[in-house]
Amino acid sequence: QADELADPVSRRTFLKLMGASLGLAGLTGCTQAQPQEKIVPYVRQPEDLIQGIPVFYATAMPFNGYGRGLVVRSNMGRPTKAEGNPQHPDSLGATDIFAQAAVLQIYDPDRSQSVQRDNVFSTWEDFLEGINGSIQVLRSTQGAGLRILTDTVTSPTLASQLQQLLGALPEARWVQYEPVSRDASRAGARAAFGRDVATRYDFSQANIILSLDDDFLSPYPGGLNYARFFINRRRVSEGATDMNRLYMAEGAHTITGSMADHRLPMRPSQIEGLARAVAAGLGVAGVANTAQLSPEQQAWVNTVVADLGANRGASLVIAGIQQPAAVHVLAHAINAALGNAGTTVVYTQPVEPRPADQHADMRQLVQDMRDGQVQAIVVLGGNPVYSAPADLNFAQAYTQVPLRVHLGLYNDETGVLSNWHIPQAHFLESWSDVRAFDGTVSVVQPLIEPMFGGHNAHEILAILNGQTGPNAYDVVRGYWQAARPAEDFEQFWRIVLAQGVISGTAAPPQSVTIQNQALTNLAAAPAAEGLELILRPDPHIWDGQFNNVSWLQELPKPITQIVWDNAALVSPRMAERLELQNDDVVELRFNGNAIRAPIWITPGQVDEAVTLHLGYGRERAGRVGNGTGVNAYLLRTTDVPWGGPGLELNKTGERYQVVTAQEHWSMEGRNIVREATFAEYQANPDFAHDEHHSAEGASLLPDYTTPIGWAMSINLNACIGCNACTIACQAENNIPVVGKQEVANSREMHWIRVDRYFAGDLDNPRVYRMPVPCMHCETAPCEIVCPVAATIHDQYNGLNQQIYNRCVGTKYCSNNCPYKVRRFNFFQYNERTPTTIWLQHNPQVTVRNRGVMEKCTYCVQRINYERSRIGPEGAAIRDGQVLTACQQVCPTEAIVFGNKLDPDSRVAKLQASNLNYSLLGELNTRPRTTYLAKLTNPNPALAGAAENERDTHE
Repeated sequence: QADELADPVSRRTFLKLMGASLGLAGLTGCTQAQPQEKIVPYVRQPEDLIQGIPVFYATAMPFNGYGRGLVVRSNMGRPTKAEGNPQHPDSLGATDIFAQAAVLQIYDPDRSQSVQRDNVFSTWEDFLEGINGSIQVLRSTQGAGLRILTDTVTSPTLASQLQQLLGALPEARWVQYEPVSRDASRAGARAAFGRDVATRYDFSQANIILSLDDDFLSPYPGGLNYARFFINRRRVSEGATDMNRLYMAEGAHTITGSMADHRLPMRPSQIEGLARAVAAGLGVAGVANTAQLSPEQQAWVNTVVADLGANRGASLVIAGIQQPAAVHVLAHAINAALGNAGTTVVYTQPVEPRPADQHADMRQLVQDMRDGQVQAIVVLGGNPVYSAPADLNFAQAYTQVPLRVHLGLYNDETGVLSNWHIPQAHFLESWSDVRAFDGTVSVVQPLIEPMFGGHNAHEILAILNGQTGPNAYDVVRGYWQAARPAEDFEQFWRIVLAQGVISGTAAPPQSVTIQNQALTNLAAAPAAEGLELILRPDPHIWDGQFNNVSWLQELPKPITQIVWDNAALVSPRMAERLELQNDDVVELRFNGNAIRAPIWITPGQVDEAVTLHLGYGRERAGRVGNGTGVNAYLLRTTDVPWGGPGLELNKTGERYQVVTAQEHWSMEGRNIVREATFAEYQANPDFAHDEHHSAEGASLLPDYTTPIGWAMSINLNACIGCNACTIACQAENNIPVVGKQEVANSREMHWIRVDRYFAGDLDNPRVYRMPVPCMHCETAPCEIVCPVAATIHDQYNGLNQQIYNRCVGTKYCSNNCPYKVRRFNFFQYNERTPTTIWLQHNPQVTVRNRGVMEKCTYCVQRINYERSRIGPEGAAIRDGQVLTACQQVCPTEAIVFGNKLDPDSRVAKLQASNLNYSLLGELNTRPRTTYLAKLTNPNPALAGAAENERDTHE
């Protein structure tokens, strides 16, 4: 959906795809012949299709091996918007950027649309016929030479099918590989407790948290749950007596690090020494402090040890998945010594049916392929040719296998090297099931038939198991029918599909004991020397699977605000020492491999280390993703998959333009973010209003008295900067993508942006984030300058409205807006998008044309929809009945919307808080969107260092 991508798809093709989207809604579509399958709306929505009335279906999105519960809106058979399922233990009614972008990915015209044999168009029937002989040969040898390669599997049905296959073909092997894997986490738990266990956390019980390079607020499995309960302990009101405290040690600046009360920049290779120092300080038996820490680092450790020790049973120590197993062992030992098990830390049976060391298994698979022991390999999802560590040279070994079958959403780097490529059905088009981070099972319920004739892993495994008749629906339903034989299955099935979760399937807590030898056998890691490489999943592209999703490409990164690229992130001090500037291209050499990447100077990045994000540098991602960024997988090796010491950096003299949105629409230099420490707030609860002008001064504009006063409150203490609000607004309001060059021209179209500010020391700054939508000012500067009354005040709802068909594009309103929240259509952005993308558009929102101004509308279409359900003579809309898109998606409930004229509404109570203030309120615009000031909770023992950083904003 980039502006430079024109796709001359015919009207006939558009109508054909439109028809395909209506198949499961009971209408006739031009799709492959399939039996009718009954899908069930979420809770109490109407089952019959009514024109203009959306229907909502519960499903789940498999991501990183685990499930995230969704409720997806369908408009006339078209999935158009994903929301969180409030009954799901992970989403809790919220979602993340990946779930929001799923409704764009399903309509991606670059998705694989046909079966291919040796890169020549073929058919599903030809595949069945062609593979039949190979299956018979494999059966005769009990599966010798057969390998099944999957992503991480938590699906009960898929695991059952795989076990059935391995039972019938005992010589076959099943290998799991996920680029963002938990190998070290599993190995650490196994070493600590002598068996495989899963670990999950209860942040609602934690007063003090120490994160050892764990970015737990990012969208990892469980991340939405963790974000919600972590932030809940940071919500304060007048008279509050407590607030949690977060200590964070990390090398690459992350979302979680930016929320820390005390952040310690540290190279990842030094984290183990820090963990040893903390464990020794707390008296963990068998652990000695062998770390070589600076005086400042040792003071930091001493403070952390005292704080943790004072909060035994109400503290939490967590280790990141990129840290080695030793750090996880130490984290488990510290939690055990503090008595946190059973309160803030919960141990269960593994959620994955077959936990594995994925990098070791992948290494063995490649060796088997090279040795000629693999006669057939079936790749069910994933893209290992692109994402496997560079030292394995997976592509070369893969092409030595006589029969190579690939199932994938795209005919990607792996598909093009396969004998058979099978188009994969999107999760919104196919049946399956998946477990959440806590083990709770959801059924993945499709909303439409496969648009491009796709298939899924259940169908492929059914064929390998000798079952030619069942489709995915029969397989999944059959598994649960066998698992619940004593129940009224039809009622059970209907409830499961309607609610989106299977109750009682969460993994129960277990009692575990630290093994004595786990700590005595823990050898200290050698001191790291030289420059260090830090590899991390990209916050928006992840491991590369979302590379062709333009919404995510154009979304500014949380820390750097970079779009459409990745870059080598370096600290200001290192850049000064090496005479590096932004956009300088350098050569990075690591473990015998080399790539070139542009430099981006990032405050807070640890010195003497370079961070590079995975997922870019694709060659067969699609028209949007091809050629964006650099391929960091070329530096990845199986022994150090997340980087390590030994990096070489050399300047090339070349330059490359990296585009960032950081300098766009700046309000810098004014009192934007108001913040204080928790102690300062307790001493002066009205600090947010000290020495600030009132917003209630005299105005030349008329006062409006409206029956309803829609308003919004944004809690800066709860915003983590995940950008989910921006993508949710884009999905809801048909906001176009403009492309890299147009962003460079400051022409991005987002209706809500998340500004990022650094303050204090460049080496370790504090980070502030501020979501900025239209303020819906009661005395709006934009209204008085519009010559054609295109922007006016709604005298019923009190909204600042934009009338598109009046706008003549003078841009006076944008010039007069102090918040810079109005967007101008310089080009026919929507008309330049591929035609299939039009299917995603929300029919309740106008698609804007070139030459008009647009902005946040407080999701007025949602307001009108709820009013239409009540009727003109009905009761008033209840508080919470209307949720704006940005409010509904927010995992931390930082955004609250409602009628401020209702004194019992949440927004009225929040705007009456002493933390409430108006952005640029001294301008007397009287905005209906207001903010709650940010609070931090630094430890007084380290407060001196923090105070020294509180004098500069940049």
